[in-house]
Amino acid sequence: MKIEASPVSETTRRDADALGSCVQRKFASAAIWTDAMLAALRNGVKGGKWHSLIDKVFRLDTLALGWAQVKKNAGAAGVDRMSVKRFAQARDRYLAELAHALQDGSYRPQPVRRVYIPKGKGRRPLGIPAVKDRVVQAALKLVIEPIFEQEFEPRSYGFRPGLGCKDALREVDRHVKAGYCWVVDADLQSYFDSIPHSPLLARVAGRISDGRVLELIQYFLKQDIMEDMTRWTPTSGSPQGAVVTPPTTEQTAA
Repeated sequence: MKIEASPVSETTRRDADALGSCVQRKFASAAIWTDAMLAALRNGVKGGKWHSLIDKVFRLDTLALGWAQVKKNAGAAGVDRMSVKRFAQARDRYLAELAHALQDGSYRPQPVRRVYIPKGKGRRPLGIPAVKDRVVQAALKLVIEPIFEQEFEPRSYGFRPGLGCKDALREVDRHVKAGYCWVVDADLQSYFDSIPHSPLLARVAGRISDGRVLELIQYFLKQDIMEDMTRWTPTSGSPQGAVVTPPTTEQTAA
């Protein structure tokens, strides 16, 4: 006997679209991601790549949202010694300067200040970008994160918005109660210090075709590092301590 699926009603389809929109909206700022953009995120964009994103990065509203995140996280000053408090005193002027520099293509990030924090018997290197650069990084993250967030597996919990260790532990507990008893623990040594730039940029370019955005990401990956009076350009890795790199437990505690 042949069983045909019942046609999906327009109401059901609208309800499903609304649910998907609500889930995405939870992690995509309405000031940046319009309903039309969310619909494109769900249904796919032409060629599978996103165009014209840089204008959303340099919008004052986006930079203001990025600044709000940087202000909330506080943190130390970068190589220019400008503190979060000092930036706040001339917030509007600095945001306008960043918007103009990003728009006309003259923006270049300053070197990252290298510091060290204790880790076991040794020390972990951290890179502290200037506050202005952290604002731009936060704005960039707000624009591009939803594009990649939807591609993660549901079982992936690390460094994702709205998910954390407790969610992972609940999943482990569910598996234990289901009768599973093996746990595999793996780690990549010095991972953030050894991320290859070219393959990473190629993966990003698989979803984003805006050359200005790709160039901006490359600037951040290749920011010079300053330690005391020494300055060099990294050939791999992403500095821990930046907005674009997930925080470690030590960083959070620091």
